[in-house]
Amino acid sequence: MSNLTIAVIGPEGYAAELGKKGTSSDITFYNLKKGEHTLTFLEPTRYPDRLASLFFTVTLASRAILVVDEITAAFGECVIMLDCAGIRDGMIVLRNYITPEQIAPLIQGTVVEHYTPVPDDRMKIREQLVLDVEAIREPADVREQGAVPVDHFFPVKGIGVVVLGEVVGGRISRHETLRVHPTKKTALLRSIQKHDDDSEYAIPGDRVGLALKGIEVEDLDRGYVLSASPKITSSTTLNGRASLVRYWASPLKEGMVLHAGHWMQFVPARVAYIDNSGDWRKPVITLRTETELVYYPGDRVLLHYLDGGKLRVAGILNVE
Repeated sequence: MSNLTIAVIGPEGYAAELGKKGTSSDITFYNLKKGEHTLTFLEPTRYPDRLASLFFTVTLASRAILVVDEITAAFGECVIMLDCAGIRDGMIVLRNYITPEQIAPLIQGTVVEHYTPVPDDRMKIREQLVLDVEAIREPADVREQGAVPVDHFFPVKGIGVVVLGEVVGGRISRHETLRVHPTKKTALLRSIQKHDDDSEYAIPGDRVGLALKGIEVEDLDRGYVLSASPKITSSTTLNGRASLVRYWASPLKEGMVLHAGHWMQFVPARVAYIDNSGDWRKPVITLRTETELVYYPGDRVLLHYLDGGKLRVAGILNVE
């Protein structure tokens, strides 16, 4: 069984003709199952009011459908978010007589420049994505221990706590004992479901529901990460070299409060130290977060500045 998760960035409800509506919060899920394969479509329900809604939608996805009704500041912000997140595979739908020539200067040099232009025909879009997911071949042997960032969780009578999320970084298996990062608590993985089908394991890209034993709902929060991997760490101090987007107008300064986004985490982070010598768009910085951020060393963290007006996506930080 293979799964593709696709961020649908455009008018609200565009994905309703692509799949069946599922969980809805600040992200709305639409699901489509074809034989053994599945497609998960995500929409940022509360964007543009809440930038986190767009970030969560994009960070969960491996592909994107960008629907352009008009050329606005929000369109530019979405392009930059997709670029910073590295979503290289995608489709672009132009509507309301917008031409490729009009958007070309705005997407040049970004991942969106390479998206496939497609007509505004959701049946054909769906058919193409079904062909794409059917062509995915599962890796022969995924040895690394994986992780599941928590996006939703709830109690189920007779089962216990159920967590929803998407696997990253490797393999998770039934009956594993998983640590609940950033806490010290652990939980036994009783069962794994992929789109309501039981499975013995899951690998990167799989959308899963995990039934857990030994933990309560009160012990969880969105953004927590379940994993048996010894490589995962968490900290309130993040060091590394940042790369600011080309439209960013001025250097970052000590004391600025950014928001660090990684997996399902979107946390305030104050600039505690910065070295702007050389190219100020590529500074060495130290961030202090209010709560521990969970990550693999070397991961990419997206930087946001919520007081940035029309551009709130500042860039990325490669964490040491």
